[in-house]
Amino acid sequence: MAAKKSPAKTPAPATLPDIEVVATGGQRFRLPDLRGRNVILYFYPRDDTPGCTQEGCDVRDNFADFTMRDTVVFGVSRDPVDSHERFKLKYSFPFDLISDPDERLCRAFGVMQPKSLYGRRYIGVERSTFVYDREGKLRRELRGVKVPGHVAELLMELDRL
Repeated sequence: MAAKKSPAKTPAPATLPDIEVVATGGQRFRLPDLRGRNVILYFYPRDDTPGCTQEGCDVRDNFADFTMRDTVVFGVSRDPVDSHERFKLKYSFPFDLISDPDERLCRAFGVMQPKSLYGRRYIGVERSTFVYDREGKLRRELRGVKVPGHVAELLMELDRL
């Protein structure tokens, strides 16, 4: 399985939360404005790092499959918009990236979790994905995502909607 369910201090919002976001391409919108299409929000730790790059490239390589399923995909991290713009351009991502430097969105979805790297403990973004249906209702929450097989799992989930 590509993801495991882990306990979160904050459960994912049952509906798309009314939070204004800033994304690549100069976009500024509220998440409920996306209703009418399926929505995937995938949270990742940092632009242009190996796992995050692979995840974005997997979405890119299967983007037509998401489009055929009437689904809009957004990557979300704490990186600033200018970093997102470079990351998107470097890997030719056909989808947009949401910048969350103040962690409002990350905290609303409960993805800020304790982590450890080389013995150092810190709070960071747990790789997580949330699938919302056309009405803006949460259909699937994946936490502790492992990149290999993740896109295939998302496409199967969309086929169940």
